Amino acid sequence: MADRSYLTWPFFEDRHRELAKTLWAWAGQHAAHHDDSEDIDGVCRNFVRQLGRDGILGLTVPRDGGGTHDRLEVRSLALAREILAYHNGLADFSFVMQGLGSGPISLFGTPEQKRRWLPAVARGEAIAALAMSEPDAGSDVANIATTAVPDGQGYRLNGAKTWISNGGIADQYTVVARLGDAPGAKGLAVFVVEAGTPGLSVPERIEVIAPHPLGRLEFRDCVIPAANLIGRPGDGFKIAMSNLDVFRSTVGAAALGFARRALDEALRRVQERKVFDRKLADYQLTQARIADMATEIDASALLIYRAAWTKDMGAARVTREASMAKMYATEAAQRVIDAAVQLWGGLGVTKGNMVESLYREIRALRIYEGTTEINKLVIAGQAYAAFAAEGQTG
Repeated sequence: MADRSYLTWPFFEDRHRELAKTLWAWAGQHAAHHDDSEDIDGVCRNFVRQLGRDGILGLTVPRDGGGTHDRLEVRSLALAREILAYHNGLADFSFVMQGLGSGPISLFGTPEQKRRWLPAVARGEAIAALAMSEPDAGSDVANIATTAVPDGQGYRLNGAKTWISNGGIADQYTVVARLGDAPGAKGLAVFVVEAGTPGLSVPERIEVIAPHPLGRLEFRDCVIPAANLIGRPGDGFKIAMSNLDVFRSTVGAAALGFARRALDEALRRVQERKVFDRKLADYQLTQARIADMATEIDASALLIYRAAWTKDMGAARVTREASMAKMYATEAAQRVIDAAVQLWGGLGVTKGNMVESLYREIRALRIYEGTTEINKLVIAGQAYAAFAAEGQTG
């Protein structure tokens, strides 16, 4: 059973502790960990429907879109991701994509846009996706090449997106595209493109080591109404970064859930396994490894929930805090899970073993929503800026 003593930390209120109880009960009933189904799309659709029916997806949109809180609350999102990931990676994926995929609407949509697209997301009746990455523009959002050209009453989209989570099963895609001739980040805008819109296709589904719905999108003279523009023309980069500001630290929370599960699996194994007539747990090398794993888990949790609390307390941006949380927690979880595999020995690399599944699950988290390397650049840039500001005032 994963340690829950951290819920007494001052980052949390009683309502978060009650939420954690609800999530643990829900996950224990509905999210037994597995990834061996051939129908991954069906598994994710079922999770979305169940999460919606039971009110959990209300955390992924604001109250004026049918959600639980007045605005997206990062601590609740992070707790949900941590607990769901502990039980089932696809349950976590299905939950967070409802929020990440509709986040630009939640953060910058008009009241009408929120009423139009968010309630079905909260009820689990519509699957959301974020279409930002391209073959030559992953972390470099300012290099996006997909174009949106004004066309009478709307816009005409042309281009391609790839590595799009929920690509192929989503009912609505939030698409970042280049609008006009402004260079780099200044020329981007965000649009909602509904599945089935003429000119939108999913020509390829992408298979990865931890299976989940993933695809490549193409836009060929895809005409969408002017009412599908989110925010103002040219605000696309700001909207995309604001969305990541909310959800980036929750990637660390998912990694934390994986790491907690790996530690529990390791603790069970070393108590059961005997080597040379002694429990594996009795060896000092084992104890040292367990100590490192537990410490990295707590350090990750502190960074994650500091970032979440800071955002919830009204900080306009938490770029530094969220980047630190995401970078450290995903890298630490990789080390923790690797240690668990080592403690399990040969069984640890056997398909179907929990730690083998976790080993595949964690790898992508060090890449998406800002690679470890990009987050290091972000953190360093924030440190340089803070030092320069101190120099100006000191």
